[in-house]
Amino acid sequence: MSDMQQLMRGRYPGNTWADVAGRDGKLPPVLAQQRNPDQDLSDIPFARYVDQDFFDREFERVWKLVWQFACRDEHLAEPGDFLVHDIGRLSAVIVRTQDGLKAFYNSCMHRGTKLKPSGSCGWSADITCPFHNWQWNLDGSLKSIPCDFEFPHVDPARAGLAEIRVDSWNGMVFVNFDSDAVPLDEYLEVLPEHFRNWDLRGWYVATHVRKHLPGNWKLAMEAFMEAYHTPYVHPEMTNVVGDHNMQHDIFSRHVSRDLCAMGTASPTARTAMSEQEMLDTMLVGDGRMVGERAVVPKGKTARWVMAEQLRARMRDQYGLDYSGHSVPEMIDSIKYHLFPNIMIYPAPGLCLVQQFRPDGHDRDRAIFDQYVLHPKPRDGRFEVAEVEEIAEDEQFASLESMDPFLASVLDQDTDIMRAQREGMYASGKGAQTLSTYQESRIRHFHHTLGEYMKEIPA
Repeated sequence: MSDMQQLMRGRYPGNTWADVAGRDGKLPPVLAQQRNPDQDLSDIPFARYVDQDFFDREFERVWKLVWQFACRDEHLAEPGDFLVHDIGRLSAVIVRTQDGLKAFYNSCMHRGTKLKPSGSCGWSADITCPFHNWQWNLDGSLKSIPCDFEFPHVDPARAGLAEIRVDSWNGMVFVNFDSDAVPLDEYLEVLPEHFRNWDLRGWYVATHVRKHLPGNWKLAMEAFMEAYHTPYVHPEMTNVVGDHNMQHDIFSRHVSRDLCAMGTASPTARTAMSEQEMLDTMLVGDGRMVGERAVVPKGKTARWVMAEQLRARMRDQYGLDYSGHSVPEMIDSIKYHLFPNIMIYPAPGLCLVQQFRPDGHDRDRAIFDQYVLHPKPRDGRFEVAEVEEIAEDEQFASLESMDPFLASVLDQDTDIMRAQREGMYASGKGAQTLSTYQESRIRHFHHTLGEYMKEIPA
């Protein structure tokens, strides 16, 4: 345990996440780990959020070099299925062929026309340019050129679409614009080992919400990397969710996580609740996964009841056996961050993926995608949710597909993002000062970001 974690245990004796979760039984090895190395505590300049030159260089030194989440496997289930992944001005067409996944630059080899519209998905027998009808097979090989006699200088064998690296892990599809990048499994570092007990390949996207946010993509993402703000921005959560006593782990260059206890009062809570009241108001990421709230038996806790109820639902409705999963694995917020821009929550009570990226080429706007995952039904019949897109001035709470609790929390975060963005521009200090532990993962993210920004000579 690091000095910082010892400090938190001293500040919240018997009430850290590990203490709360440990009262439910022995923790599985992956959750028993604690790792938070000492860091350089220097301030982080606001230029990383507001400077146009820094934003432009990110596209060269980060977005063109990293493995980035593009979609779920179920978006590309059958040969001919395609999806366009955009990041700023970069655009990739990902397709399912008879032999697996392929990805290509979304640009015609003739005169550069975009082959598929940004943000589009669907099914296609081939890839055809809408301008002059050049056609490619799904594997990227050239299919036909109108008036091919006009192009004696074009070798068909060398006129295939320019490829982008693509791979999948745990039901998630990633692309990388760097042909020399390390393989995906190497980039993921500790994630495959940590997720051995969390197989998300049998799950599917039940709801997909896309929101345009009023701030730099890093500013938007970092609100999800700490709960230091929870008592002040989300005070209604403090009675039933841990916040300042969360556990923050930093495992490797690309991977960190936080562990947040559900069904327990925060150290900042001002109201004491019974176990029954705790269960009745317990916040979950998607209330439909739990159903009606039960009665807490004498001698049991709200956390135990919620976990048992969720295990029964997984068994009876989906035929999934979670009897070997601990209480925190079932109901707690277990959130992994993979550099640069996604959060993965594997617990059945809060199973989702969150993604943050620049909104076009505007440093002051971000796109937030939230994919809520449900287990695939036993009969194999399910529909992958279409994206529901809302503008900056529209609320998450306006969507019927959103869990009301989660929607209200996200709306509160959006309001703060706008104030934070404006304050960064107004600052006389020009930098942010982060806490030693609760915001340590933000600092680690910026350390990794700084390494990438230096990797290509200016």
